[in-house]
Amino acid sequence: MSRTLAMILAGGRVDELGILTYLRPKSTVPFGSLYRFIDFPLSNLMCSGIQRVGILSQYRSSSLVEHIGTGASWDMIGRHRGITILPPFKAHQASDWYKGTADAVYQNLDFVSSYLPEHVLILSGDHVYNMDYSEMIQFHHDMNADVTAAFVNVPLSGCSRFGLGKIAHDDPRGGRLIDYAEKPEKPISTWASMTVYLFNYHVLLEVLEENAHRTSHEFGRDIIPALLSTYRVYAYKFDGYWAYCRTLDEYWKANMDLIGAYPRIDLSKWCLRTNLDHEAIRDRGPAIFGSNGSGKGTISDTRLYHGVRVEGHVERSILFPGVHIGQGAEVRDSILFFDTQIGPGAKVERTITDIGVSIGKDSVIGKRDGKIVTVGMHAQIPKGVSIDEGSTIHPKVLAPAFLKKDYGKDSVIAPEHT
Repeated sequence: MSRTLAMILAGGRVDELGILTYLRPKSTVPFGSLYRFIDFPLSNLMCSGIQRVGILSQYRSSSLVEHIGTGASWDMIGRHRGITILPPFKAHQASDWYKGTADAVYQNLDFVSSYLPEHVLILSGDHVYNMDYSEMIQFHHDMNADVTAAFVNVPLSGCSRFGLGKIAHDDPRGGRLIDYAEKPEKPISTWASMTVYLFNYHVLLEVLEENAHRTSHEFGRDIIPALLSTYRVYAYKFDGYWAYCRTLDEYWKANMDLIGAYPRIDLSKWCLRTNLDHEAIRDRGPAIFGSNGSGKGTISDTRLYHGVRVEGHVERSILFPGVHIGQGAEVRDSILFFDTQIGPGAKVERTITDIGVSIGKDSVIGKRDGKIVTVGMHAQIPKGVSIDEGSTIHPKVLAPAFLKKDYGKDSVIAPEHT
């Protein structure tokens, strides 16, 4: 493991997640009452014994920098271990932003080469899964591979959203990658790429130099298909839980997989850490139910952490530190980020609120079994407002922007309305 360098692709935003990635990259979107997406690959690396990591940042990287800190949360401090954040920079020829995932690594080959690794492990920074990369590396060695990519089996319906691989049956763990297609109209298989690539160092140098002269610079679309005829490319089959979370519905479902009588994700069995200093998580008090601990607040089938106060009723929801549910308020099927305040008597269903949101007294947000409502960072919804399913309230929209009491399905309330 000491000869493996990891590079995490963590700089992009995803339009389908809407306001959740307006002010942050997808890699730092909160998840599961405490964590961020970037915690999953970082924790996997820590538990796999890989201790040199470069994080390729780009879009609004301040939240990523704050969350990573020194890297101590993942035990990445020491003479032979550490995390380096690698933002885009201006080269001799104008190059402000990474042109794609392959170009992001190419622009940082000096960083890669400084460690003279045997292998380079390239990871997406925004997927939910628990994986021991050492097992994939062992498979790579056993197959004498030049490149190994990880794949997971997905349902046939909708699988064309992914890069798909056709895999030979060489070994129970995987086999030679026979064919690969990025988001094909007609699926060639149900094995989806996890955006986990293991390259022999010298092979990576060769293919990135070749790709640098092209107009497209993506590992999935450009690099992997081009390698099949000239290199030993293998597919490693992963059989654990994996969530893509590219859309609001996928994100909501992955969070809901943490709760229920038989949750699909049992984090107590996962190797997972986060930065407890970010968002001052470490300094939060205990969770409290009812005013002054009276016990009048009730919850069922809900995941929460320190600093939460519930004076109303919560069902099937995810509550982050600092969330306050006022007296008589009802919250169902929702995900409430750090320091969300739900006023007394309010009713919130199938809603995702970002950090620091305030929902006023007696307001009604969302609809059970309806489209998800999203409320942006530090938005303030005044008392007595009704907002129907599928609506979007942009970040930092203040109470005066709400010019009426009732907003229909798929409404959009933006700052320019103030």
